[in-house]
Amino acid sequence: MIWKLSLTGMKTRLRDYMILFSGLAIAAAIFYMFESLATNKEFLEHSNTVSVVGIVFHLGTVLLGIITFVYILYANSFLMTLRQKTYAMLMMLGARTSKIAQMIFIETFVAGIAATVVGMVVGVGLTALVNRLLVNQMGIVVSHYTPFNTAALLVTLIFFIAVFLIASMINASSIVKKSILQLLNEQKTPTRFKRNPFLLFIETIIGLLSLAIGYYFLAEIVKFQIMGLAIALVTIILGSYLIFHSVVIFVISLLKKSNAVVFKKLNNFTLSQLSFRVRDFTQILSMVSILFALALGALTVGLGFRNQIMTFTNTAATYDIVLNNAQKIDQQKIDTLDPTLNVTYDQKYDDTTIYYIKEQFDQHPFEQKDQSVFLSGEVNDKTLKYDAAKMEQDEQAQKALQDLELPEQKEKQIKLISQADFDTLGLDESQLQVINVTDFTTILPQIKTLIEENEKNNPSLGGAEGQNSFSQKYYVYNLYNTFFSGFEFMGFFLGIAFLTMLASCLMFKILSSANSDAIRYEMLRKIGTRQSLLKRAIFKEIGILFLLPGILGSIHVLFGLQMFKNFLSQPYHNIWIPFTIFIVLYALYYFATIWIYTSIVLPKEKRN
Repeated sequence: MIWKLSLTGMKTRLRDYMILFSGLAIAAAIFYMFESLATNKEFLEHSNTVSVVGIVFHLGTVLLGIITFVYILYANSFLMTLRQKTYAMLMMLGARTSKIAQMIFIETFVAGIAATVVGMVVGVGLTALVNRLLVNQMGIVVSHYTPFNTAALLVTLIFFIAVFLIASMINASSIVKKSILQLLNEQKTPTRFKRNPFLLFIETIIGLLSLAIGYYFLAEIVKFQIMGLAIALVTIILGSYLIFHSVVIFVISLLKKSNAVVFKKLNNFTLSQLSFRVRDFTQILSMVSILFALALGALTVGLGFRNQIMTFTNTAATYDIVLNNAQKIDQQKIDTLDPTLNVTYDQKYDDTTIYYIKEQFDQHPFEQKDQSVFLSGEVNDKTLKYDAAKMEQDEQAQKALQDLELPEQKEKQIKLISQADFDTLGLDESQLQVINVTDFTTILPQIKTLIEENEKNNPSLGGAEGQNSFSQKYYVYNLYNTFFSGFEFMGFFLGIAFLTMLASCLMFKILSSANSDAIRYEMLRKIGTRQSLLKRAIFKEIGILFLLPGILGSIHVLFGLQMFKNFLSQPYHNIWIPFTIFIVLYALYYFATIWIYTSIVLPKEKRN
C-alpha cells in the first residue's frame, strides 16, 4: 500500500519530478563520464603525459559530486514542500508518521535511482563521444576502448545511492516533525515584506563589503591559498544573500511608490507577485547566482585553457622543428613547409668538444625564449638572440644550444671557431637545423613525419620519452594539448551540469507557487484583463527572477577570473564566446519555465 501511494503521488507530480529527473540524469551522465575517462587504463597508459587527464577528470568528479549533493538536497526540499499538503491529509486520515516517512523515502529514492540509471545510460554514449573528441584533439590512437566502464558505473551508482539515502532521511525527518496545521498552511503564509529602511541600508553595506572581501581573496588566491578560497566562498555567499535581501526589497518598495510605474498596465500586480514570500526568493536567488557563477565560470575557464595551448607551447619552445644530423634529411621536404626561418649550423666534434662556425651565428643568431618571463607565468613575446660573441660569453645561451643537441653531445664543450679553422679540422661532421613555419598547427602531420624521420636517423633521441623531447616543439605542443584539453572538456561539461541544476532549482521555486498564482490570474481574467497583458506580466515576473541572479552571477565570474590570472595568460580573452553560449542555454530554460508556468496559471481553454 505504501508503495502504491508513493508511486501515485509521484504520478500526480510527474511534471515536477521530470524537472528534477532531467537535472539528476545530466549530473549522473557527466559524473559517470568523468569517472570513466579518469579510470580508462588504455587511454591513460598511452603515454605518461596523458595520465594528467586522469587527474583532471578525477578533480571534475569531486567538484561535480559536491555540487550535486547540495543540489539534490535543495531540489528534494522543493518537492517535499509541494507534497506536504498530501502528507498532512494522510495524517488527518490516521496515517502514522512512520508510514509517511516511508512514503517520502520511497519517492525520493525511486526518483533518484531512476534518474541515475538513465543518466548512466546517457553517460555511456557521452563518454564514447568525448573520448573520440579527446583522442582526435590529442592526436593519439587508442584501440579496443569501450565506453562501458564497470568501475565507473559502480562508483556512480554508489555515490548517488548514498546521496539519495541521506536526502531521503533528511526529507522524512523534516516533514514528520511538522504539525498538520504547519503542513497545510506553510505555503499560504506570506513573508513579512515591510522592513526598516535603516536595516536595509546596513544590509546593503555589509553585502557589498562581503563581496569586495570575497573578490579580493579570489584575486590573491595564490597568496592565501586554501584559507583565501574558504574566506572568499563564505563572504561571496553571504554578500549575495544580503544584496538580494536588501536591494530587491528596496527596489520593489521604491517602484511601488512611483505612480508612473504602478499604474502602468499590470506593473503593480507584477511587483506584488515578486514581493510575495520574498524571503524564499532571496534564498533561491542567492543560491542560483552562485551556481550561475560556477557554471559560467567553468565554461569560461575551460575555453580559456584551450587558448593556452599555443601560448604556452610558443613560450616553451623557440623553434618549430629541430633536426639533428640534418644532412640525412631530404631538404625538399623542408621546402614544402614554406618555412619562415630555416637555419643550419655545421658541427664537427671529437670526444670532448663540439665546434661551430662563428660566421653562421653572426649571420643567423641563435634564438631563445626569455625563460624568466615563462617562469613568471606571463605571456612570453620576448626572444633573446645570440651572435657568436654573446654565445661565447653566455653560459645560459650555450646550455640552450646544448638542449637541441643529441644526448651524447650534451656533455661536450661548445667552441666557436672561424670558417677557415673549421675547414681544417679533420673530424666527423654533422648539421643542426632549426626551422620555423607560418602556422604550426595546420601542418602537424608533416611536422610529425619529419620528427619521426629525425628520430629514426638519431635513435638516441628516444622519441617523446627521450631526453630531448621538451626541445622539440611538437612534443611540447602534445603535452600542453593533453593537459589543457582535459581542463577544457571538464570546464565545458561542469558548466552544463551546473546550468541544469541552477535552472531546475529556479524552475522549482517559480512553479511551486504556480497553482496559488493561478487563482490571482483567474481573478484578473474575470475582471476583464486582456490576455496579452497577462502574458506580458508573466514574461516580466519570470524574466526578473531569471535576470537578477544572472547579473550577479556574471559579476562573480568577471571578478572570479582574477583567481586564474596565474594560470591563464589572458583570462578575459574572447570572453564573449562562453557568455554567449551560456546566455543562449539560460534563455532556453527561461522560455521553458514561461511555457510551463503559463500552462498552469492560464489553462488552454481560458487562453483561447
